[in-house]
Amino acid sequence: MGNGAEVRYRSGHSENPPIVTTMDGLDVVVDDLLAGGDSYCTMAEVYSLDRELMPSGFPDHHFIVCVNRDLEMGLVSYADERGNVTSVGSPGTRVEPFYHMVGHMTTFADHSEIPIPLVRQALKEFFTSGGQRPECIEWQSGR
Repeated sequence: MGNGAEVRYRSGHSENPPIVTTMDGLDVVVDDLLAGGDSYCTMAEVYSLDRELMPSGFPDHHFIVCVNRDLEMGLVSYADERGNVTSVGSPGTRVEPFYHMVGHMTTFADHSEIPIPLVRQALKEFFTSGGQRPECIEWQSGR
């Protein structure tokens, strides 16, 4: 953990994304999503500032955190040069779960939802590992 992470989940974050530099800051992001004054903001993009940018100037990875306060579940998704993966949830979780960021809906792989504490754990591992794919959860191919 060195430089922190850039997070995007609210209108305006594309131009001026908040920078999180502490574990407590990560909890604030998840808590803010869970507080959910806006049901169309249940997902955040997180980019490690410890990884090199591609020649295009864009990050070489993509980490997504999603939460559903009513179900007390969420999911995480990760993409890098090896491909896209999403958390593996139990068979009883939703088929085609969907989450929103700034009003835009994204659908994820079937049965990919995990308990919120595990979402937090994966986010913190992503953060402390310098943007590597967390190993605290199982992964499945696709988004």
